[in-house]
Amino acid sequence: MKILKVIHGYPPIFNAGSEVYSEMLCNELRKENEVIVFTREENPYLPEFHLRKEISERGVEIFFINIPRGKDGFRHPKMDSVFKNFIFAAKPDIAHIGHLNHLSTGIIDVLNEEQIPILYTLHDFWLLCPRGQFLQTNFGESEYYQVCDGQEDRKCATHCYNSYFTGISDTMEIEISNWTKWINSRMTEINRICEKIDLFLAPSRYLLQRYVNYSPIPKEKIKFIDYGFHLDRLQRVEDNRNTIFTFGYIGTHIPAKGVNLLIDAFKETSVKANLKIWGRENGQNTSSLKKKAESSKNKIEFMGEYQNEKISLEVFNCIDCLVVPSIWMENSPLVIHEAQQVRIPVITADQGGMKEFVEDGINGLLFKHRNLESLRDKMEYAATHPIQMKELAKRGYLYSTTGDIPSIEEHTKEIVKIYQSLL
Repeated sequence: MKILKVIHGYPPIFNAGSEVYSEMLCNELRKENEVIVFTREENPYLPEFHLRKEISERGVEIFFINIPRGKDGFRHPKMDSVFKNFIFAAKPDIAHIGHLNHLSTGIIDVLNEEQIPILYTLHDFWLLCPRGQFLQTNFGESEYYQVCDGQEDRKCATHCYNSYFTGISDTMEIEISNWTKWINSRMTEINRICEKIDLFLAPSRYLLQRYVNYSPIPKEKIKFIDYGFHLDRLQRVEDNRNTIFTFGYIGTHIPAKGVNLLIDAFKETSVKANLKIWGRENGQNTSSLKKKAESSKNKIEFMGEYQNEKISLEVFNCIDCLVVPSIWMENSPLVIHEAQQVRIPVITADQGGMKEFVEDGINGLLFKHRNLESLRDKMEYAATHPIQMKELAKRGYLYSTTGDIPSIEEHTKEIVKIYQSLL
């Protein structure tokens, strides 16, 4: 079978959850199939839509289309033209899409014209929300990064796109109206292409239900299937690793991930503990977090990026508890699964897919979403009850009797069966 994977970023250039998962899946698929990847890069010294090819160490053909300057567009006719020529040459049997952000909705039309079946894995809310996370920017407002309770065209314009306004009061209503129309056209386009997709996969029941409730996608076109993982990379860690209880954070440093909330909560704890923060440094996002961490009475270290294949050795062997403090409704965080596999206890928020994989007092601890005091209290409990935290961690993954998370091998077999059902 010749499989096309379409994703808005791919390691090592982009290393967030959907990208890491896509690489794991493509490498496993490559063992018995031909796999090609269509993804993006942002090279400011090349023209838009320049296409180049690489071959990974695992033999996966990766095609990078360049889009360094277009951030909010959702359809790019020139990209569609490049993609059409690419498809004509590649001739895949099936297309598996992970994300179209930074790419083009016209990709769906090209695949339909060529009668190529389409599977789409939902990694966030991009098909429901222009910004993908139901997290408002709130430019110029007293409260920023507020959780949005649902997509509305005018609300999107005034709370998420007003940073593009001129600021001239006489034209304010015209600008709101123009952006409202732009958002409406975007959502109309999204709904149109969803009708052309054969099947959607959701990696959490929470995400599936959000799409059933708020999208035009019929319930029978969405299937739940959790992610798969390289279990051989996730070896059990040793007990009593640290003389001082150590919390860890793994992930990007963007505001949605709530690293600032974690630092502020940690600084307010009254117990002796350390905090280690992993993730690729991200300009002023990271420098601002480091500045915030300077006044901590307890040690906060920024550990930089890590290699996912060495996550047990380089990360989990160095912490006693993982904290996932996201301020948006995460759908199925990979790091929660990985920590549960190595039996590291997890503290996370009581909302979204985070809550789905951690049950308070059963296999980890839940704090009130976006609440500093609640997170502080849970961290204080963890640091003063290390034995109880280890007991919680033994339960592991809630949805298997052994506590083990799904393997990439079994996951890929299930994905291949889905491919075959669509051919």
